[in-house]
Amino acid sequence: MGAPGRGALEQRLQSIKTEHAIDACVVNGENAADGIGITPRLAEQILAMGVDAITLGNHAFRRTEIGPYLEGSERVIRPANTSRATPGRGLTVVPVGAARLGVVNVLGSLFLHPATSMFEVIDALVDEARAETPVVLVDVHAEATSEKAALARYLDGRVTAVVGTHTHVQTSDATVLPRGTAFITDAGMTGPHDSVIGVEAELAIRRMRTGLPVRFETAQGGVRIEGAIVDCDAATGKASSIEAIRVSLS
Repeated sequence: MGAPGRGALEQRLQSIKTEHAIDACVVNGENAADGIGITPRLAEQILAMGVDAITLGNHAFRRTEIGPYLEGSERVIRPANTSRATPGRGLTVVPVGAARLGVVNVLGSLFLHPATSMFEVIDALVDEARAETPVVLVDVHAEATSEKAALARYLDGRVTAVVGTHTHVQTSDATVLPRGTAFITDAGMTGPHDSVIGVEAELAIRRMRTGLPVRFETAQGGVRIEGAIVDCDAATGKASSIEAIRVSLS
């Protein structure tokens, strides 16, 4: 979320990767720009911090310059179930040492209104990813906890992990499902938590109390990194554990 979130990654990501012996790192970057969206410059900055792939969400195209960048990018993806006319791709496979990681990005339907239901496209995406690697991560960017849980249960045993994003609030339900898929409803927000989901609280409250347009600004206080760490078998893609993490910076 904005400059505070980017600064947190720059300051601590490498030490977190070392401490936890992390092989691959995926970041949802749809709010990387101050305000909303992501730009090519910011995407390249985040990748240079030690990030292997960036997923997006319903704000993917808020910055017009991102379209041409997504057409050529192999490591930054947008939800696969947006319109066929939107630039970019919803699946990537990136090298991770001697192994490979497949990353899929889909958008939930409730309040977000994608062009196609994620359930209409997910089977083909998973099959395509698994043709190249057994280790597959699905970022389900959705408002409804029920949609995220339903997708995870539907994919249990076919992907390594289903990780929810979008609400900016980390959930306490990290678990490995019966057939070996790790799941958490929402990985949380890397950014300022003395806020209303990253926005200066006074501005969000004014908007809600008055119903009038208010220009939101990214908050600055209570910065922390949030996410989830998944352990898996690189040969089978089965997850053995998932742990939500929080690292405070201020």
